[in-house]
Amino acid sequence: MRKSKVWFGLVVSVIMMLLVAGCSSTSSSGGGSSDKKMNLKMSVTVGNTSTWFLAAEQFAEEVEEKTDGRITISVFPNEQLSGGDSGKGVELLVKGTTDFSYHSTIIYSILNDRLGVVSAPFLFKDLNDVDAKMNGEAGEEVKKILREIGVEPLGFGQNGFRQVTNSKVEIKGPGDIKGLKVRIPGIKMYTDLWKEFGADPTTMTFSEVFTSLQQGTIDGQENPIDVIHSSKLNEVQDYITMWNYSYDPLILGMNKKKFDSLSKEDQEIIQTAAANANKYQIELAREKEEEQIAELKEAGMQFYYPTDAEIEQFKQVSKPIYESYKSVWGEDLLNAFQK
Repeated sequence: MRKSKVWFGLVVSVIMMLLVAGCSSTSSSGGGSSDKKMNLKMSVTVGNTSTWFLAAEQFAEEVEEKTDGRITISVFPNEQLSGGDSGKGVELLVKGTTDFSYHSTIIYSILNDRLGVVSAPFLFKDLNDVDAKMNGEAGEEVKKILREIGVEPLGFGQNGFRQVTNSKVEIKGPGDIKGLKVRIPGIKMYTDLWKEFGADPTTMTFSEVFTSLQQGTIDGQENPIDVIHSSKLNEVQDYITMWNYSYDPLILGMNKKKFDSLSKEDQEIIQTAAANANKYQIELAREKEEEQIAELKEAGMQFYYPTDAEIEQFKQVSKPIYESYKSVWGEDLLNAFQK
């Protein structure tokens, strides 16, 4: 009888120890242990002199430092992980083949048409308007869509207002665009918009743009100043029109399943590091833009700044896009951006 009591006591003790151990290993987790060593990968669309890459490196360094080297992040520029295809880049993130990325909302809209609303023509007045909307209700709606497609949004960076460059003519009004072969990102809204402008739009991955401009396969392209500068497009383009026709935020995204598998502590470390990286990237992009413009001018690019009346002409031409895409984007989402 005494032996059975002793054995019963031992069994109860072991069970209690296991329960305590189990509770201690999961009480602080968002889904996983915080002592697991991880080597993660991050993809960046453009080169290693861009503000995207510099911010991604800061993000990786902060995460490694805050986890005492337990989590390391290797940053790959120029879509190395996707063979130069940015569309494939976001697909790899959603699948979990890559863990993090800086991608434009334009690229994400390939996976969900609603995200194309952020790129709508002449949607934002200026950078103050951008900050208010992306950090407000409209930005929160974008984050919900990203989670639906399997990406945890770690905040927004800035690719910037997109400007048009070409090697044929100084663009001052819609008439100057007619017939130009212009490379655009591969979303239908941009194709429809540029046809409204009278251009001959063509889609291709960004990694092919420089060579296509050099060979005369295309006449022009559109991108923010940071991309134009870091990709040295001034070597193959003569003219640039600063019309701010479409704003392009970056998303620092993480594969959602990977994010959900992390402990709460690791999630917080990553979120804080991402917020710091995005803040740095935006500040750097805005600070460097004037310097980059000066360098592009010095390299021989001819800059044109349209008048308010000329911008109004472009706006009038682009109005049919809103009618065509209101149902695609969703009226509520569009209204959140137009408030």
